[in-house]
Amino acid sequence: MLCALGVTHGTSHVFYPFILCCHALSATGSISLAAEANILILRHQFSPSSNTRLGNLCGALDEHLRTIESALQVKIAHSHEKFKIDGNKANAIRALELLQALYERAAKPIPKEHVQLMLAGDSRPATDSQVVNTRRNEVRARTPTQGLYLDNIANHDITFGIGPAGTGKTFLAVASAVEALERSAVQRIILTRPAVEAGEKLGFLPGDLGQKVDPYLRPLYDALYELMGFDKVQKAFERNALEIAPLAFMRGRTLNHAFIILDEAQNTTPEQMKMFLTRIGFGAKAVVTGDVSQIDLPKGDPSGLVDAERVLRRTAGIAITHFTSKDVVRHPLVARIVDAYDKHRKAV
Repeated sequence: MLCALGVTHGTSHVFYPFILCCHALSATGSISLAAEANILILRHQFSPSSNTRLGNLCGALDEHLRTIESALQVKIAHSHEKFKIDGNKANAIRALELLQALYERAAKPIPKEHVQLMLAGDSRPATDSQVVNTRRNEVRARTPTQGLYLDNIANHDITFGIGPAGTGKTFLAVASAVEALERSAVQRIILTRPAVEAGEKLGFLPGDLGQKVDPYLRPLYDALYELMGFDKVQKAFERNALEIAPLAFMRGRTLNHAFIILDEAQNTTPEQMKMFLTRIGFGAKAVVTGDVSQIDLPKGDPSGLVDAERVLRRTAGIAITHFTSKDVVRHPLVARIVDAYDKHRKAV
């Protein structure tokens, strides 16, 4: 028996259909109980009505709606400002919340990438502590874990960010470093990572030292250019406010009043990790990022990141933030790829 409950709230009219009991006749003639279908149909009318906002909300040829349908496994139909969402209860409610958040921002065209990021993250506004303001950009936490990560960076001298690719570990760390430099909380930013190839033997690289290490440090340059702009990055290098170097060059140094980021830390050895962490001086802050599912060290060599997490997890003043596929803020397929590899690895 199918029952439907209708509730009207202002301009919204919501139906909550549910199956109380459903029986099916089996091949042997006996009766078996079918699984309860947790289906929800939501009807919503956007107000105030605006053709411009509706067009931007839906996207060209309704591409934004199709993106939401595919990601949340729901069906969305609409006639002008009246929308109908049909699907699993949790996903249907999530889709409506997302549409409402997008409608509020639809005074201007909405890029497809913005829809994908909102699907990957949280459509609720970030708190003040989850926003990093640089002179060029405002960077907001898009998931609760990203917000926790930014809080940990702000409140701890050493923070570990561990999780899969695409979760914003490095970008948020660089954004926090740029903000600290711009408000003079630190005197310089030092970015480093181990020069380990990702399963490829690149052989001899021509050029001076900077040209040799550039391929390994390119993601860090990209983040800096986006947050500061090319000209300011170059000027910061000239006055030694920015430094990018291979991890091996950290030995023997004491880093005072600096914001230091160790990227791709899963490819450090335990000895290298200890060496890096003991470089921290007065007025310094360090962030260590890495993905323990993508270790490129020779087979059998222990990862310094895995070792550090085990050794330091109860050390006061050190925070460890774990990201999952739910925090991926790239193309929605990236989260599915991460989950598929994790499932396969656990099954082997």
